[in-house]
Amino acid sequence: MKIVRFNADGATRVGALDGDQVIEFPGVQSTQDLIAGGAAAMDAARKAVASGAGRRPLASVKLLAPVVPATILCSGSNYTDHNKEKANTPISGKEPEFFVKTADCVIGPGDTIVHDERLAKKLDSETELAIVIGKPGRFIPVERALEHVFGYTIVNDVTARDRQVRRNAQGFTWYELGRGKAFDCSAPLGPCIVTTDEIPDPQALRLRTRINGDLRQSASTGNMIFSCAQLIHFFSVNFTLRPGTVIITGTPGGTAWSVDPELGGKWVGGDGSEPLVPAKGYLKPGDTIECELEKIGVLRNVVGSA
Repeated sequence: MKIVRFNADGATRVGALDGDQVIEFPGVQSTQDLIAGGAAAMDAARKAVASGAGRRPLASVKLLAPVVPATILCSGSNYTDHNKEKANTPISGKEPEFFVKTADCVIGPGDTIVHDERLAKKLDSETELAIVIGKPGRFIPVERALEHVFGYTIVNDVTARDRQVRRNAQGFTWYELGRGKAFDCSAPLGPCIVTTDEIPDPQALRLRTRINGDLRQSASTGNMIFSCAQLIHFFSVNFTLRPGTVIITGTPGGTAWSVDPELGGKWVGGDGSEPLVPAKGYLKPGDTIECELEKIGVLRNVVGSA
């Protein structure tokens, strides 16, 4: 099932995406409530879909981010080809890179990513598979980790590279992940959450990014250094993972960083699975970004001036 949040008749609603239509779930106040409701809530949702009541044309509603988590737990440096194209820190690829984004970062499908040079002149885009937790837990073992997943969605980990990447005269590189990663509009999320019955293996999905129609990223999620199950275990050591918690899993090669030698970038061309178009520079107002994940769909956003 594809779970969506949407605005219709001035109210926010939760429902299912069915082709070019949405079906409202009656009485569901938020996606977190649906997820926390477990099997009983999902049975009621399936009955709503089967009945067809509350069905509306997709074109008549405004899709929102399907969930707005209080905290997004983020892992960077998690694809080998991305590590080859960028300046690396001593731990890159050796352990999960840990940072967070907040609800303040989240925008939905079709919303504008604001380009504000007072924050950053080097704004970059990263398509990532996002895990949505369904069952709470802490110290979750790897072999049981996927049992805690409700579904999967797409996040664009928008990054201020000139805030993130720091280098000294001796060539040592470190990251300032707070200011470089967490800011308004830095976590476009959506367009839907696809439940685990439709994605039994999250390591077998094709990920792509297109900017103004150019294919910038293409890789299999099987190329992750740390799998979804390993990341769930990793983050659950620090936090009790709760229904609606979102974990993002890193991005593959093809970022604009790769064509920026000033910040230690070097063009590699992704993992070789498809020919990529090198970026001509960083994001600029007027750009259209399409973040695509197999079985989930396309998250589309535009870049606008402050």
